Amino acid sequence: MRAFKQAIAALLLGGLATTSVAQDSHLQRLETLDAGRAWDAVGRLDLNGQGLCTGALIAPDLVLTAAHCLYNPDTRTALDPTTIEFLAGWRNGRASAYRSVERATVHPSYVYDDEVSSDRVRNDIALLQLQRPIRNTTVKPFETDARPRKGDKIGVVSYAHDRAEVPSLQEVCGVMARQSGVLVMSCDVDFGSSGAPVFSFETDTPRIVSVISAKAEVKGERVSLGASLAEDLDLLRANLAAPQGGRFQAPVGVRRVRVGDAPAETGAKFVKP
Repeated sequence: MRAFKQAIAALLLGGLATTSVAQDSHLQRLETLDAGRAWDAVGRLDLNGQGLCTGALIAPDLVLTAAHCLYNPDTRTALDPTTIEFLAGWRNGRASAYRSVERATVHPSYVYDDEVSSDRVRNDIALLQLQRPIRNTTVKPFETDARPRKGDKIGVVSYAHDRAEVPSLQEVCGVMARQSGVLVMSCDVDFGSSGAPVFSFETDTPRIVSVISAKAEVKGERVSLGASLAEDLDLLRANLAAPQGGRFQAPVGVRRVRVGDAPAETGAKFVKP
């Protein structure tokens, strides 16, 4: 963990960060139907009383999110996927579509523990298969794309503990560095933003290029960390398609920070938002 913190700190403070936080746009609350229409495939995940995360539809019956969202933080065991609900386009008490989850799978190399490392963040992705596909014409699944490069502009749509009723869009933030497959970004995230889709706007339509895994603070510099996608999504899809697919066990680990918990007061803070 110490080595990973030092590596991130070196990237941020050693002159390698090419994106200035001052150039980032502010969070925009998507409170109206018109403002949020293009983002209805981003939804809130209600985690059976364990808090909330953010997820995004990438197929009519598949939701992409962070792997750590699928674990009970107190018992460190996997949640029963059928107790999770996806609320597509959730806004002020209403959703464009409501779906329960049938099964789920996490990255086969993901380890649920307290050791902040490039492996943990890089593999912090999961796929949820819904009990029924969403065929609503206003909820269009997003396509995915290759990982962005350092200096690229990106955006994030997310919920958080203090904005759980309305999603927010940060249309412009940046990739500050890439460390061992992990994206270090300037995007504004908080508790509840785990699993939020990171978008590239290089094409006519936004494409998901990463998933929010953690937020970090190194010597006063606030950053967010994103998981890798690429071929890993094919692994997850194959796992869901296999007999008994979607079953997973929680490795032994320690309690993660829940929605509403205060982050630990340490010199360099790494917490799952």
